[in-house]
Amino acid sequence: MNLSSHVVQRMLRLPPPRTRDLTVVRDLRVPMRDGAVLLADRWAPETGGDGLPTALIRLPYGRSGMTAAPMVRPLAERGFQVLIQSTRGTFGSDGPFDPLRCEREDGLDTLDWIIEQPWFGESMILCGASYSGFTQWAVADAVPPQVKAMIPGVSESALTLDFLHSDAFSLETPFVWGVQVAGQERRLGMVRAMLGGKKVQRALRTLPLNQADSAAIGHRDDYLQNILVHDADAPFWQNLDHRDRVADITAPVSSVGGWYDIFLPGQLRDHRALQDAGHSAARLTVGPWTHISMDVGHTYTAEALDFGLALARGEKPAERAPVRLFVMGEEKWRDFPSWPPPGYEPQRFHLQPDGALAPEEPGASPPDGYRYDPADPTPAVGGVRMAFGEKAGRVDNTALEARPDVLTYTTPVLNSDVEVIGEVSAEIFFRSSLPFADVFVRLCGVDADGRSTNVCDGLISLTGADETRAAQVRLWPTAYRFQRGHRIRVQVSSGAFPRYNRNPGTGEPRATATILRPADQQVFHDPDHPSAVVLPIRRG
Repeated sequence: MNLSSHVVQRMLRLPPPRTRDLTVVRDLRVPMRDGAVLLADRWAPETGGDGLPTALIRLPYGRSGMTAAPMVRPLAERGFQVLIQSTRGTFGSDGPFDPLRCEREDGLDTLDWIIEQPWFGESMILCGASYSGFTQWAVADAVPPQVKAMIPGVSESALTLDFLHSDAFSLETPFVWGVQVAGQERRLGMVRAMLGGKKVQRALRTLPLNQADSAAIGHRDDYLQNILVHDADAPFWQNLDHRDRVADITAPVSSVGGWYDIFLPGQLRDHRALQDAGHSAARLTVGPWTHISMDVGHTYTAEALDFGLALARGEKPAERAPVRLFVMGEEKWRDFPSWPPPGYEPQRFHLQPDGALAPEEPGASPPDGYRYDPADPTPAVGGVRMAFGEKAGRVDNTALEARPDVLTYTTPVLNSDVEVIGEVSAEIFFRSSLPFADVFVRLCGVDADGRSTNVCDGLISLTGADETRAAQVRLWPTAYRFQRGHRIRVQVSSGAFPRYNRNPGTGEPRATATILRPADQQVFHDPDHPSAVVLPIRRG
């Protein structure tokens, strides 16, 4: 009995394989145009593997153990041969690891090499999640005709750039990931990274932040320094920005995402670019998942086997709608023709006096206030985080909403269902006692028992915040049905640390800031300042 095969089958909820007997050829040497050699392993059935469609997975996390087996084994047992390659500078592949910035050239060179191998048949697919999804987007507009499909999971064409906006610096994900990969090749490095979570969380509080890498791993790290110094639009990141290539992709794409995934906005942007370019073979599936949810792996593996394998064999995949979304609240999968779906119109729900929320514009009323102290920052609770268990996704917000630095605005009990599917935003009229401040907005559903659960959220950093102004906050997209008898709630605060870097209130550069200044914040809701959350709604 092949125990690993059975474990992976059960873990990913897959049907029995065609074979459990595989052969693995390790450390194949794949030459790059600059003379570097990247290592790859080829998995195939013990008999009849040559000529099968090839699935290519490129990743920086190693090619063996439980990192690779759940990705590789299900495909190699069910109709593919699989080439899994360590990206440049990782696990035996030549060169320094320069995250994300070498994947186009290296990926195209790898595709050229595969086509020339004696075991290659006539077709291949590209697949994998997160970084492995990005390696697909990096080459997708220039792949050879032998590439019949792409299946990127929880990924997008500019990967980390959405974290690095100067007006919404998302600290936790790139920092924790940088710490993870910095130590992953040491003995028990991945285990230590997971067990060392408390040390990393303490490091995120380091001032100045450009010493946080030393606090977490004992030395300076180029990637961790770069994310602090270079904003999203800096020329430094040009080599990892493939957004302009998406419209030119011709291979069919089936993209899998999660409502609480760190890359969701970019993934939906990429799907819409394909859609707007008339790419009729583009599919999108979004579930109620976080970045590291096991259901993501199950779903994109199923797409590789159902969608990708059919196309690689020259067959037509089973018919389904272009967009399949899990509608939270209703807890049901639904099909739609496009993203965003037609029939949902923006409606403003205005902040009101006494913590109310309603479609009507507010009357004359004084602003609400709270004090934000970056030394005791408003914490990140659930939501969009690269974390396990109750630290991510849908969680109870009761304790968060009891904090004095969190304002809440809630509708009366709904007398009919309210369905929200699409892009969510907020316009919050705001003033701070300091010129520099953040506005964090979270949409929640409150059930009949009074339990508040987060749906989506977003943050913007303001300059000139000491004058009353409208903060335009882009929240995560969502699909949520607020049920009759429940209520809709909006939170307003000034942070979600450490998901977003705490705003020190001084305007100092994020890498070198050392002073933390508390601020008194005001949120306005009156006829001249109609603060609101904007929801794409279809009632019924």
